[in-house]
Amino acid sequence: MSVPGHLPVLPDAAGAYRWFYADVTAGPFSAVCIFMLGSLFSPRYSVAARRGGRPQEHSAVNFALYHEGVRRLWVLSEYQRAELESPGRLRIGRSTLTYSGVGTVRMEVEDWTAPWGRPVRASLTLQPMTPVGEVVRLMPDLPHYWQALAPRARARLEVPSLGVKAVGLGYHDTNHGDELLGARLSGWHWARTHREGETVVDYHLPDGVAPLRVVARECGVKCERDTVHEARPTSMTGWGLRVPSRLHAGNQVVGEPRLLESSPFYARLEARQGPLDSMGEVADFRRFHSPFIRWMAHFRTRVGRAA
Repeated sequence: MSVPGHLPVLPDAAGAYRWFYADVTAGPFSAVCIFMLGSLFSPRYSVAARRGGRPQEHSAVNFALYHEGVRRLWVLSEYQRAELESPGRLRIGRSTLTYSGVGTVRMEVEDWTAPWGRPVRASLTLQPMTPVGEVVRLMPDLPHYWQALAPRARARLEVPSLGVKAVGLGYHDTNHGDELLGARLSGWHWARTHREGETVVDYHLPDGVAPLRVVARECGVKCERDTVHEARPTSMTGWGLRVPSRLHAGNQVVGEPRLLESSPFYARLEARQGPLDSMGEVADFRRFHSPFIRWMAHFRTRVGRAA
């Protein structure tokens, strides 16, 4: 996001992707919102990308609300187009992502739950407390990139249908790449931890690649490769996916995570301990491309019509 109020370049080539991720912790609530072009969760894009399908033909909105670790809402809707309404405003279906010239990020979701079609309106507003992080190549020689856009932010979450109005700490980043995830990059796991005065992000990658660590404070955002690649204990979910047994902020243990989402290829985790608050994800992209798991993914997604 080199120009304030402007979205980064959106992908167009087959197999490419970009998504915009945000989460918030606000008292007993936590929420995740993702706007995706070339959807990570799309079984349709998994097939179409190999035949020339474009990422914006497989755009999606994901919103999940949790109360004390239990899911209350799940939205995952895929659309055949995304619209850049202005340099700082993206529309997917009826939902919008807006970057203002003063740095505010606002995600407004107007959609339906999957698979049952219950209407949902929600908004997440972030006021960054740190500068923007640098664009980082995740793996040597592979075209996959990550950038912490607002790694620590004041956040306001509103879900009118459930009477939720809460304030807390937010996080916002973007991933993008020029080839289908799972083609050569098999997966990753990462977690962000808010602690007093700073936010730490640890990004763990396959094939012995040194993990990334970002430390974000009001005075700046520092990104470096961890020189010590320490193996940490894992456990196995009911789907046979390996996830961390503990979430960490650098060398500090936050605690045993609870699974917010669990599937054969993806898990979302959360851990809290005093002032420490961690949220993370585990993804196995090669698993996702198996026909059986693609078939299962249809049941967590609804296909929407244009606004």
